[in-house]
Amino acid sequence: MTADARHVMLVAGEASGDALGAELMTALLGTGLPIRFSGVGGPAMTAAGLASLFPMRELSVMGLLEVLPRARGLLRRIAETAAHVQAMRPDILVTIDSPGFTFRLARRLQGAGLPLVHYVAPQVWAWRPGRAKRIAPLFDHLLALLPFEPPLFSQHGLPSTFVGHPVTERLARPADGAAFRRELALAADAPLLLLLPGSRAAEVGRLLPVLLAATRHLQRQLVGLRTVVVAAQPVEALLRQRLAAEHPSPLLLPAARRLEAFAAAAGGPGAALAASGTATLELALAGVPSIVTYRAQPVTALIARRLIRLDYVGLPNILLGKTVLPELLQQDCRADLLTAAAHDLLAKPASAEAQRQATRRLWAMLRPPGPPPSVRAAEVVLEVMRAGRRPRQGSPR
Repeated sequence: MTADARHVMLVAGEASGDALGAELMTALLGTGLPIRFSGVGGPAMTAAGLASLFPMRELSVMGLLEVLPRARGLLRRIAETAAHVQAMRPDILVTIDSPGFTFRLARRLQGAGLPLVHYVAPQVWAWRPGRAKRIAPLFDHLLALLPFEPPLFSQHGLPSTFVGHPVTERLARPADGAAFRRELALAADAPLLLLLPGSRAAEVGRLLPVLLAATRHLQRQLVGLRTVVVAAQPVEALLRQRLAAEHPSPLLLPAARRLEAFAAAAGGPGAALAASGTATLELALAGVPSIVTYRAQPVTALIARRLIRLDYVGLPNILLGKTVLPELLQQDCRADLLTAAAHDLLAKPASAEAQRQATRRLWAMLRPPGPPPSVRAAEVVLEVMRAGRRPRQGSPR
């Protein structure tokens, strides 16, 4: 790396942000410019060339009751990261999702004089819409994944760009579902069930027992059913430990091979039981009939019900404006209900095909014309870096 290399600092706080960060880093390096990286990230960003200040898993926490016991540690990490930025003086800072951490970091850095870009718009369309106005002074640009998000922020003076959803870029890579079925010795017409219990330990703890109970019911109902647990990287070791007690134990698949499993489920009788999150959109775009499920702490769920202004939880349903993927949440996250919903998709081809037909519209909604999302995001980051910090009321020039 040459001495005049541009220094890009990135901060991600969870598995989905780690994947986004790694793709952005790859796209930035693909421009041919000499660039060096620092910041906070997980395995994907590390593999792309980032030396993380501390383990990213320390930031992967969600829910009021889960955050409170770790608040002091999170505040210490915010201060440590801010000190690193001020000492290293990067050419630009890109924060990725995890607003509880990244927005506090951005506030600490007001007046530091470096351009800030945030990747993944906060879901102000779902809850606390006033956040759009409050965060507008913090950043120089916002990279949005959904087409309707930029106007929600640009009206408050924050330049925003819809770059496209990264799931569309990942799913454009070919995956051999037939080979995956052969590897499992699973016939083309045999049912395949995918379990995606989330990317956080607390999610796994609440969801995995229910998903496995539903699987046991389905195995008695569907001859030849095979079950694959698709592991998010942060919880792969935990899942391996939990599944070791199962007899027979489902196949545990690392996240790097999930697209093969998706192709296998989409290409024959297949379905998924998935924790609410990005995975449900990935499954929908891959053509895997799915059920959205989630179980939060009761107090967290009560607060969420008071704040959230949406009729749906699953992103595919939100985008399509109707219940295409069944949603079984909280008290409805039960083995018997999950069993019935999954049986409908696995045993009734018409039900599965109806869901596939409805979700095909998502591709056009989430992939704008032009370069892939990561490349477009990299273009914007470089544009902002060259332009420098934008002057605004209340911010230093």
